[in-house]
Amino acid sequence: MKIVMETIYHNQQRYDTAGDYWEDPDGTIQIRATAGPDAVEILLHEFIEFMLCKRRGIREPGVMAFDLAHPESDDPGMLPDAPYHREHVFADAIDRLMTLELSK
Repeated sequence: MKIVMETIYHNQQRYDTAGDYWEDPDGTIQIRATAGPDAVEILLHEFIEFMLCKRRGIREPGVMAFDLAHPESDDPGMLPDAPYHREHVFADAIDRLMTLELSK
């Protein structure tokens, strides 16, 4: 398994988001976070969410389509009808724990 995690400028994201992920045709997992002080936590969040979604058969195009359909939301994954809501909430809990630990 090959995983590429990178920080990028916000305007380089595929859409207006702090974190993004997808799987290349060759199976490489791509994870991006907007560069900034919380980039490590965003990368961790995206990795966890991606892995849970993959295991549960939730495909990335559906995740991105849901996000794009809800531009009014700062965090579409927190909307109860998000197809990846459970996975997003779990990843959010882990990244909050990481944020807390990094602050010590």
